[in-house]
Amino acid sequence: MVPPAAKRKSGAAPSVRPLGEADLDRADEICRAAFGTFLGAPDPFGTVDYVRTRWAADPRAAFAATVEGELVGSNFATNWGSVGFFGPLTVRPDLWDQGIGRRLMEPVIDCFDAWGNRHLGLFTFAHSPKHLELYRRYGFWPRFLTAIMKKQVTNGAAVPGRVLYGELPAAERPDALSLCRALTSAVYKGLSLEREIVGAHAQGLGDTILLHGAGSELDGLAVCHCGAGSEAGADVCFVKFGAVRPGPEAADRFERLLDACERLAAERGLGQLDAGMNLGRPDAYRRMINRGFRTWLQGVTMHRPNEPGYSHPDAYVIDDWR
Repeated sequence: MVPPAAKRKSGAAPSVRPLGEADLDRADEICRAAFGTFLGAPDPFGTVDYVRTRWAADPRAAFAATVEGELVGSNFATNWGSVGFFGPLTVRPDLWDQGIGRRLMEPVIDCFDAWGNRHLGLFTFAHSPKHLELYRRYGFWPRFLTAIMKKQVTNGAAVPGRVLYGELPAAERPDALSLCRALTSAVYKGLSLEREIVGAHAQGLGDTILLHGAGSELDGLAVCHCGAGSEAGADVCFVKFGAVRPGPEAADRFERLLDACERLAAERGLGQLDAGMNLGRPDAYRRMINRGFRTWLQGVTMHRPNEPGYSHPDAYVIDDWR
């Protein structure tokens, strides 16, 4: 943290406006400085990019805070159908504790209202009372910890039924998205990852694994970012979201999905596989531990309303809402 005496007090009230393409370099600098200051690391992200990827996914859901015309912070809202979350919310460190974070909350709450999301959330630092209190004011409550896990990639065997969204002919993609919506809605009514699937493909961030089974339904899907310039970073395959169809065979389907993710990482020549797991899904968490995943970062998800959403023992889902 920046000592209070080092903080610059500004007499001007902060303003909020849409984040523009011309703002992205400065917004990225502030994002890195804010997290680096809080975590005590000079550049905690390295080749990971959150700002440009989230702006490109939906510029209308990206917001800038300014003081006297100067960019001082940003925030991003994400629409997953019935689920919405936000972040990273960052403010220039010398202007912390001056109400700028609260101003950046206002437009994302407006987004959620307009989209009609019924379950809202965020990922934050469990050890920070300041963060927990800020978000509590907007009706968010902390629930289970979320472990950001990693493992070293092995070559892995081919996984039967695995198809990549990016390799489908364009004419087949709408049907594939319909199958994805059916799967995610079975996990949590109205949950849709179409934004992430289409965005990862359009921006060249990675690909989405579609896991077919014996029937006409999908057994699983995983949106994966690969390498530098994505949310994964150099030499990393990051499972931004993964889920399998619920039911008696869900645990087996989850094992196949993890196989498919590791296979994709190996095919792309990436050495590390990252995935987030909410500890409200204990069997899925245990299965990842048994495969050699280990936690390298831990936070807490906050929910509005104070309900589990899709983070319950019967859910086999990978995500982390960072």
